[in-house]
Parts: sequence; structure tokens; C-alpha cells
Amino acid sequence: ESEQLGIVTQDAKVLTTFRDVKKAAQSSATILLLGETGTGKELFARAVHALSPRVGGPFVLVNMAAMPAGLVESALFGHVRGAFTGAIRDHKGFFEQAHRGTIFLDEIGDLPPEAQAKMLRVLQDGMFDPVGATSPTKVDVRIVAASNKDLRQEISQKRFREDLYFRLKGIDFKLPPLRERMDDVPLLAERFLREAAAKAGRN
Repeated sequence: ESEQLGIVTQDAKVLTTFRDVKKAAQSSATILLLGETGTGKELFARAVHALSPRVGGPFVLVNMAAMPAGLVESALFGHVRGAFTGAIRDHKGFFEQAHRGTIFLDEIGDLPPEAQAKMLRVLQDGMFDPVGATSPTKVDVRIVAASNKDLRQEISQKRFREDLYFRLKGIDFKLPPLRERMDDVPLLAERFLREAAAKAGRN
């Protein structure tokens, strides 16, 4: 079942995590995925959506690390026409695009401090103010967040809000790196070889 969702493993810990994620997906709780780069956080986020009652809705992936700092609020929450120079029309942000679906906030530890208060409000009551708007927008969104940073350390260094961390940490999962599940290497190597051969038209 996990392999059908792209999670190729025979590791007992990862399979236990998958079983728990499957249960958590049925709830509306916010899910926080922790682990190093390459541990499969996006695969698990997609699994949460696929195994949830929201599977018929959109899945919106947002990479915080790749987002220019000055455009974060507009990208996440949208803006109205005339809100700033170049805003020639209303723009729906990622949260509004994910209405009735799931939004995956990858590398949430890179969210700028000025946007963290708005994010907290979305988590509390599902509401936010698009840039330049005079009234709030309300959305029905399941939030899955992920980080390769130690968020507690980010909190201690005043780079991440503690109240936001605890809101995100509805249910949290730690994904182990491949070096801690070496038995998965042959499985993954075979999977990648089959994919490469299929692309090249070879057996």
C-alpha cells in the first residue's frame, strides 16, 4: 500500500510511520513532518492527502525556501488589484487555491518572521487578509508542514514563533534518513533502475 503512494520501504519504523500517517490522514489535524532533506517528506505529505477525505480537492505544494522574501505574503495569501505597484488584477494566493483540499508548506522553518503572525491566524481560525484587502478571506484547508531544520533551535534563536510551532505540531512525524535504513537501498536502486530503463525504452 505504501509503495502505491511512492513510499518504497521495508523498514519497520517507516512502515509504522506510514500506518500512523494513514490514521492521522482521516482527521483534520495539522501534520508536521520532520527530517533531513531527502527523507521523503513530500511523499508522506502527498500520502496524507491521498488517504484523507479531501482527496477530491486540490493538493498545493509551497516551497518556502524557494520563495523571494518580499513576495511571501502575496504568494501565500494573495492580493487585490492596486495593492502595490504591478498588482494589475486580483490574485488568489496558495491558501485560497487549496480551498477544500490540502496545502503542503515545505521548509516551513524558512517562513519570514513578518509572515508568521498571518500564518498563525490561518491555523487558528482559517482566516487571512489578502495584501491590500479591507476584509478577511476564510478558507477550509488541511495544513501539512515540513522542515529539515530543528524548529526548537529556531525558536531559541528567535527566528521562529513558539506559538506557531505548537499550532503546526498537531501530529508530528520524524522521518529517518536512508543511512538508518540501509536495507531499503536495494529496493530503491531497483526502483530507480526500472524507471531509468523505462525512460530509455530498455529492459
